[in-house]
Amino acid sequence: MWPRGNAHLAGRERPRGRTRQRPRPDRRGRSRTLEHVQELHDAPLAPLTTFRLGGPATRLITATTDAEVIAAVREADDSGTPLLLIGGGSNLVIGDKGFDGTALRIATEGFELDGTRLELAAGEVWTDAVARVVEAGLAGIECLAGIPGSAGATPIQNVGAYGQEVSSTITEVIAYDRKAHETVAIPNAECDFSYRHSRFKADPDRFVVLRVRFALEDAQGMSAPLKYPETARTLGVQAGDRVPAAVARETVLKLRAGKGMVLDPEDHDSWSAGSFFTNPILSEDEFTAFHARVADRLGPDVAPPAFPTDDGRVKTSAAWLIDKAGFTKGYGEGPARISTKHTLALTNRGGATTEDLLALAREVVAGVRDAFGVTLVNEPVTVGVSL
Repeated sequence: MWPRGNAHLAGRERPRGRTRQRPRPDRRGRSRTLEHVQELHDAPLAPLTTFRLGGPATRLITATTDAEVIAAVREADDSGTPLLLIGGGSNLVIGDKGFDGTALRIATEGFELDGTRLELAAGEVWTDAVARVVEAGLAGIECLAGIPGSAGATPIQNVGAYGQEVSSTITEVIAYDRKAHETVAIPNAECDFSYRHSRFKADPDRFVVLRVRFALEDAQGMSAPLKYPETARTLGVQAGDRVPAAVARETVLKLRAGKGMVLDPEDHDSWSAGSFFTNPILSEDEFTAFHARVADRLGPDVAPPAFPTDDGRVKTSAAWLIDKAGFTKGYGEGPARISTKHTLALTNRGGATTEDLLALAREVVAGVRDAFGVTLVNEPVTVGVSL
């Protein structure tokens, strides 16, 4: 997530913006107020995304309290205005024409730690929150360090990396229910978490995440048991071992930086949405057919990555598929190319358009499908465009 407040407009001529207090009646005749919100018109959205791509929004509101978030959502819903929610902008692909409606930037703040219980406001910078948790000596999210974006986005995608997912520590999500017109607390069991998916992602127009609550572990400054082989191997320990949580966090940050997965304004490999495609999960029959395609293309001795899932299916590696289909690191000739550090990241080398990015994504999807019969699915949310 890029700097908060007005920093994203630094060095730019500001669109017609104003800060004001306006009472607005809802459909039931009650009055409500968007207090001192920042409102901009014909507002650039590209600076609010890690891709730095996309056209302007008709209107951009920045909300810094839960009440302002709810009021802005209700106003849009009551008037039938299309609404785009923006947190850290690390998982958004916005079309070059922009967004014809109200973009709501959620910039709420709140970090409350009570023993092992953590509550984060949706607008909190996720990687900063991870650092504070590790500093407090608690375990459970240390391997999620360096993931860009806001805390409110983590349950939507069921964010995960290096052997951890937020679904293992989230206890409940506080959200505004746009259908019931009320704030609700949704316990973990009702979030329908699965690989990079949740109830919130399945029904994106219903819930607006306001706060996320976690139950962490007091392991006397040690990490949770390491699950990811690369992390354990880098640290010289076995999977299942614990290491100091701060060491686990620093190791993950170094691994991510080596793949261009830590935000750096000077590194175009980080002008991306991180992993652009999810790892395919195949049925037994689909995996058998895929394995045969691998043997035909790469030889009978080549075994593709295979990770059995709890439901009897098999997960394979999108990065492996992309590479073996001929799309290697740095692939591309235009301003949108595959990262020079990781084949799973599509990047803006500077001066790219969203159409440049989508053309590359479509080429990769078609190439992998032709080579292996597997269709890749994009992980970022697309706005006004599609693959």
